[in-house]
Amino acid sequence: MTQETITTDVVIIGAGPVGLFAVFELGLLDLKCHLVDILDKPGGQCAELYPEKPIYDIPGLPVVSGQELTERLMEQAAPFNPEYHYNEMVEELRKNEDGSFHLKTDGGLTFNAKAVVIAAGGGSFQPKKPPIPGIEAYEGKSVFYSVKRMEDFRGKNILISGGGDSALDWTINLEPIANSMQLIHRRDGFRAAPDSVNKMHALVEEQKMKFHLGQITELHGDNGQLTGVSVKGNDGEIFQVECDTLLPFFGLTMKLGPIANWGINLNENLIPVDTEKFATDAEGIYAIGDINTYPGKLKLILSGFHEAALMAQAAKRYIDPEAKVTFQYTTSSTSLQKKLGVA
Repeated sequence: MTQETITTDVVIIGAGPVGLFAVFELGLLDLKCHLVDILDKPGGQCAELYPEKPIYDIPGLPVVSGQELTERLMEQAAPFNPEYHYNEMVEELRKNEDGSFHLKTDGGLTFNAKAVVIAAGGGSFQPKKPPIPGIEAYEGKSVFYSVKRMEDFRGKNILISGGGDSALDWTINLEPIANSMQLIHRRDGFRAAPDSVNKMHALVEEQKMKFHLGQITELHGDNGQLTGVSVKGNDGEIFQVECDTLLPFFGLTMKLGPIANWGINLNENLIPVDTEKFATDAEGIYAIGDINTYPGKLKLILSGFHEAALMAQAAKRYIDPEAKVTFQYTTSSTSLQKKLGVA
């Protein structure tokens, strides 16, 4: 049985924070959106990799978790009745003769859209695994590459490996609930925020945790449960560290997947856009968030929100060139407030 094609104004590929905010901006301009995401829930990296990790640079929210930010954006988009399609990857994207776009997912969904917005972050992302023999046997049992629920780590003897923001942030955030906390890094220099590094050193000085210089060479345990690791110190000596939980934070490997086959110009696996419309070189296709690149680009959620706002104005003009688009403020426009259900 052939599935019916879904017709809509805009298909947004990616339901992370920037994709969710794009629903709001497009909705204010009366554009209907469907969102497609490879994950099983909204929120992108925020929800998948650090749902409980605090975010400090969202305007107006001094601190917010990835999960709470996702929920607030979903609530903000709700008046426009977006439709979400999870566990689906867009495999085909091509332009029809009438200027609309045909999209097809690996799950068999087909769409006909007047415009397409790529908000797919950096593409699909996978953690970089440390080159430790036999680590696969411990994954998901006592070795974890992300923290979905902090409570799962309460009372654990945790060893975190890495020197970036994730390693330092989780060292600081999990230390209060862990039975013991240790951090290992191959050198005393870090790629993390200086404030986080200072907080980690303060915890060491207060004897609330330990910091080791070196690299993990071997895991010890049975049936997937760690009891400790062997570490090669910077002096070449091997020493043992006891732990029952290992969190290696070595960054992420980004994979573009089918995006590379859509005929869109790419620059080092990113999509170049202009900063007026955030349009790609393919008319009617836009790219916002971490997937795009332009001079001065900052990979921040707040930058993606700005990109979504300008993209929406351009998409409206592209979809309905005859429409008179008057810029309005939600604070003073009764017509916008009616759309939001607050007037």
